[in-house]
Amino acid sequence: MEVEIKLRLPDAAAHRRLSSFLAPRLRRTHDQRNLFFDGAARTLAAGTAALRIRFFGPDDRAPSRAVLALKRRPRIDAGVSRVEEVEEPLDPALALACADDPARLGGVNSPIIRLVASEYGVGGNAAPFVCLGGFRNTRAVYELEDDDEGLGLVLELDEMRFDFGTGYELECETAEPNRAKQVLERLLTVAGVPYQYSRSNKFACFMAGELLP
Repeated sequence: MEVEIKLRLPDAAAHRRLSSFLAPRLRRTHDQRNLFFDGAARTLAAGTAALRIRFFGPDDRAPSRAVLALKRRPRIDAGVSRVEEVEEPLDPALALACADDPARLGGVNSPIIRLVASEYGVGGNAAPFVCLGGFRNTRAVYELEDDDEGLGLVLELDEMRFDFGTGYELECETAEPNRAKQVLERLLTVAGVPYQYSRSNKFACFMAGELLP
């Protein structure tokens, strides 16, 4: 179970303000391309599941790495997201081949692909994978090693670029969501950055074709 705090920022100005405030704590930045896969009948989506390949690096044809992930049964309440997640590294060349020919994904030797085939019936000849499309994301990663709660939080500030618009979100994976949310809320207040609790995840926004709150 992945547990995260998700706080949505209203616009680019809020994103810039928070980026500037957190700049001394910046550790790395990732260029990400996210592609989603399902059967033609959208069987995974109907079962509140998302199968994703995430590519890392600025060059679409030469990613530094790729990760295959299955997320299921998401729940978000007051900015606290809980979702069942399994992920594994995928050879970047193989991942690119699957992006170009999604049906190839069904033949990948992977526990995730076998799980999807057995539980959702997607990936075989009867229901080959199709690519639903995706979005790009720039993720800045910050470390709060000396926060008041002593949690040692890792913050991820996302700029999500969909075909229909750009959204901004602050995330923090944690085993103590109530304490972590208090730290993040206090930080945003001190920084003078407006925010609201996220009520939907990135995949939901992608599928809806709009920037859901």
